[in-house]
Amino acid sequence: MISVCLLPNCVSAKDDVKPEFKKYFDGYDVKGTFVLYDSSNKKFTRYNPERAKQQFTPASTFKILNSLIGLETGEISGEDYIFKWSGQKYGNENWNQDLVLRDAFQFSCLPCYQDLARRIGEPRMRKWVEKVGYGNKNISGGIDRFWIADTLRISPNEQVNLLRKLYKNKLPFSNENQELVKKIMLVEDNSKYKLYTKTGLMTFENKKIGWYVGFIEQNENVYFFATNIETNTDDENFIPARIEITKQILKELKLL
Repeated sequence: MISVCLLPNCVSAKDDVKPEFKKYFDGYDVKGTFVLYDSSNKKFTRYNPERAKQQFTPASTFKILNSLIGLETGEISGEDYIFKWSGQKYGNENWNQDLVLRDAFQFSCLPCYQDLARRIGEPRMRKWVEKVGYGNKNISGGIDRFWIADTLRISPNEQVNLLRKLYKNKLPFSNENQELVKKIMLVEDNSKYKLYTKTGLMTFENKKIGWYVGFIEQNENVYFFATNIETNTDDENFIPARIEITKQILKELKLL
């Protein structure tokens, strides 16, 4: 029988709430939340659990699902697929070149994934978003920007749930495509752990939202996490904050 606590916002007696993690968010003058799921112990650890239930624009974390849909529809042919540069100059120099799938994902190439979304098209995109049950499933913000237009929204709890399904190849995509997306998420691989991640960042109405989501393989266990932060200031430390806060917490938990 499937436990009810597989539901994204379920709270179990075993779950830990860590108000002391506030110090890491305060260190960057941001508000936010952190969610971690320990697979072996079937236990959540959260800071600010109320915010963890709230839905926010996924920004570039949607590239996880966009990649899966692109692969499943054949718009991305595989690991060696190349996003051709249009020649248009972008502020991010990493985008001003042809990019293979992994680099487009890791460099978070917005024009690459906007082009992919247009090729997938609204009917197919809507079908897959609804089939996966991604957040509020609202892609009405435009086919090449709904994930940054604040129409599509997803909670940190839902991000973790999505990653858990991806890890076990339980999303409605081929095992091959799910394995490939996990492969392009890998950012650190050493003798102690493997770390798979995706960042996200969006600014609108004088508010910045940041994400860092992923999972860690360590000691024959898997830990899934989602960090979400927010600020109303232009502090240049906001961009690294989502990663640094996460790593500080993971180090305290002895996972890094």
